[in-house]
Amino acid sequence: MSLELSPTIDRQRVGWWLVAVVLAGVVGLFLVSFIGTFIFGLFIYYGARPVNRRIQRYVNSRGAAATITLLCIVLPTLALLGYTGIIAVREFTATISPDTMDLLLEHLPGNQQSFTAVLQNLPQFVSRVGQFSQIQQGLTTVLGVLGVISTGLLHLTLALTFAFFLYSDGHRLQSWYRTEVGGRDTAAYAYLVGVDTDLEVVYFGNVLTVLAVTIGSIIIYNGYNFLAPTVVTLPFPTLLAILTGLATFIPLIVGKLVYVPAVVFLAWQAVQSSTSLLIYPVAFLIVAFLLLDILPQSIVRPYISGQTMHKGAVLFAYILGAVLFGWYGLFLGPFLLVLVVQFANIVLSDLIHGLPFSPIPTETTAIGTDPTDAKADAGDETKHNDEEPFDDTNGNDDVD
Repeated sequence: MSLELSPTIDRQRVGWWLVAVVLAGVVGLFLVSFIGTFIFGLFIYYGARPVNRRIQRYVNSRGAAATITLLCIVLPTLALLGYTGIIAVREFTATISPDTMDLLLEHLPGNQQSFTAVLQNLPQFVSRVGQFSQIQQGLTTVLGVLGVISTGLLHLTLALTFAFFLYSDGHRLQSWYRTEVGGRDTAAYAYLVGVDTDLEVVYFGNVLTVLAVTIGSIIIYNGYNFLAPTVVTLPFPTLLAILTGLATFIPLIVGKLVYVPAVVFLAWQAVQSSTSLLIYPVAFLIVAFLLLDILPQSIVRPYISGQTMHKGAVLFAYILGAVLFGWYGLFLGPFLLVLVVQFANIVLSDLIHGLPFSPIPTETTAIGTDPTDAKADAGDETKHNDEEPFDDTNGNDDVD
């Protein structure tokens, strides 16, 4: 009887595996088609997850905590960044020549020319639309801008929705993974713990440090322009502030890559006018060095990040990811870096030497989080908070 049934059973298993492959292909197609949206949603999730955990302690509801996190933390932050970016673009386009702007736009994805033209000269654009002879051109430009904005809002909404469900239902996904793929003492589970911990370090720690430096730079640069004489003011201060924040990714150099050349420019402007004005560049240098260099590196980053990935590796991940994949590569590059690092830590050594897979990481690398330490820390804190990832001590099954 068993011999007669085994071919049928085998055929059924092969058939179901074919169905699984087809379904995996369909899901993979969706992920590839909207890779930028999903990776941005993942960035939002990890970027605000520590805040979400703290909110959960007070509201005692995952759905309510997710809503509060997105409405009160994520959306205001994104709105601030968007507004800052618009100001920076307007400052930049008002300074450079039109030919240079056209050359830069040719190397950017999409059709930004119409949108940038509207930002650069909005009053003339409105008056042009009001002229009957050019109304068709004005409407075409308006429709193009609305198309760009609507597409951006669609992807932003999908990313926020994806992050919301990760906040509210992520523990169910983790519980399924632990049950069906690998338990706590397996390499599969250790790999997921390491990836999860390092993604939070990279997205929340490093990016939040950059955000803090950017906001501080905006306040300092624009405040300096408000106090200093016109002769020694900074050109496009908001754009320089954004560049200062991005330069924080560079180890050791950090914001000095931007504010030191700015100080040299201000000193040259002061010498051309009056040496007594040198006090302004000197004061600007002291304030920038203390608040945009010493403070972030010695206090803000260690407090926010705790342990971090290798700074040089993170820097190359951000830059090369953006160069290779476009705008979403800024988030995809670090994600791929974390996957590779934890694979090298957990799996690669056992795979090469033909050993049984173990959750214990290799001792030959010093980058990335040790998953065994991460699990131990999570277990200790869960006893107090019941909120740490990948630990369901006391039956909490919390995954976020």
